[in-house]
Amino acid sequence: MYKLLLSWRYLRTRYIALASIISVTLGVGTLIVVNSVMAGFSHEMHIRLHGILSDIIFEGHSQDGMGNVEALIAEIRKVVGDELAGVTAAVHVPAMININYRGQMLPRQVNLIGVDEATYAEVSDFRQYLLHPENRQKIKFWLRESGYGDDDHAIPPSGWIYRRLKAGYEREQELQRRMLNNAGFGDRESGVGGTEGEDREGGAPVEPMPSENPHPSPLPEGEGTTVATVPVDPLSQLKPHSPDDVFNPEKDQYTGIILGIAMASVRQRDARGKVRDVYLCRPGDDVQVAFASVGTPLPKILSENFTVVDFYESKMSEYDSGFAFVPLKAMQISRGMGDAVTTIQLKLKPGADLNAIRDKLQARFPAEEFPFRIQTWRDMQGPLLAAVQMETTLLNILLFMIIAVAGFGILATFFMIVVEKTKDIGILKALGAPSRGVMSIFLSYGFSLGLVGSGVGMIGGLLFVTFINHIAKGVEWITGQEVFDPTVYYFSKIPTIVEPLTVASVVAGSVLIAVLASVLPALRAARLHPVEALRYE
Repeated sequence: MYKLLLSWRYLRTRYIALASIISVTLGVGTLIVVNSVMAGFSHEMHIRLHGILSDIIFEGHSQDGMGNVEALIAEIRKVVGDELAGVTAAVHVPAMININYRGQMLPRQVNLIGVDEATYAEVSDFRQYLLHPENRQKIKFWLRESGYGDDDHAIPPSGWIYRRLKAGYEREQELQRRMLNNAGFGDRESGVGGTEGEDREGGAPVEPMPSENPHPSPLPEGEGTTVATVPVDPLSQLKPHSPDDVFNPEKDQYTGIILGIAMASVRQRDARGKVRDVYLCRPGDDVQVAFASVGTPLPKILSENFTVVDFYESKMSEYDSGFAFVPLKAMQISRGMGDAVTTIQLKLKPGADLNAIRDKLQARFPAEEFPFRIQTWRDMQGPLLAAVQMETTLLNILLFMIIAVAGFGILATFFMIVVEKTKDIGILKALGAPSRGVMSIFLSYGFSLGLVGSGVGMIGGLLFVTFINHIAKGVEWITGQEVFDPTVYYFSKIPTIVEPLTVASVVAGSVLIAVLASVLPALRAARLHPVEALRYE
């Protein structure tokens, strides 16, 4: 009993012990907050990375693609067996997209992906990142009537409503230009009006593209007329046309394309400092895409028009600014690939061992005989995942040093107590207290410091994590600056995940450091001889 009483007395009367407790508290709280935030970011990143990549990917070495796809998929099914949940084929092609924004062509480098609408959603989370709610239910490369905007995306009116208004506006502008030409009016420098020869000499007229609705629609958003409410076949422009078959943008669309939202918009601040998205194009606009055909030795550069039918937003800038999706069949026909594909993606059932199945597939399709590479999604994103893991490890090491500093403070405090209480220790030992009992006093003291500091730090850290977004808003209000600039980060709140095992490890490690820091002073106190201790001046 005397051991506990003395430990409590030392803990209650020593203000320097409070400094040690605060050090441990800050270290534990900081470690819990940092690990929770890093776990949240890592989880979000894994979801985004895995959302576009399936579990196992077959990549062909040639842009001409892999043939005999059906036979290859059948063999894959035999190797994987019952653990296979889904399989799809796709075509990945580097391309250049040109967006017409107010009469200027804006080029963007893009990874053009041809996907199968029926199977692609079975192997990835691609569908849930689409903007239009109907496309989240079932992927279609058709332009929807409306309904593209929501609370998070203030997209101007889009879809067939916007496309019809835009086409009507351009038709009226063309009629006005022709009337001016026929009347003999115009400006040679601008290229508008004048005779036909003047048009050629001054250059082709450039009509301004409407940035908003040229004529406000009398219909509320979400409603439309009966004109072209059912989209045409997205692959219709790939079929031969008769001389009388004229493409009408008010009723027809080109092959649909889904763009990464960061490719079609620019996030910036307006004059008032408010963050807003400026859309370079929107669903209903046409874009021009240039890509290479198949063939050797020199492929041809193909250029085709596509109609933007939706946006893709994964909140991963690498994907949102670099990916565009089109129908697989359209891509194969355009490039002259036949039925060849460049990738085959596999989705495995939950709990399946990705590495084991990858090894089985690599053994069945060795790289020496088959012109493709087999990887898991983690293999493909290995450098990025390793960098995040290394960053988390280094942060833990650095923050544990804070607790180590607190441990040295406990060590110095205990040595001071041993020196000050030398006579008291001598009296205890003269009265029959064993060396082990004297030693346990200081070990209990160290354990108490670590337990109190770790407990308070754990509670404080968990509370901080719970209200971290409210705290961030408070910091923003005080400093006048965003904690996370929304023009750079595309998330609305700080993601956090509290892992009980990590919290328990931090608390146990902190208590262990405090106990270890008390070992040397406890040994010194235990080794004191009663007579020498009583004679100590």
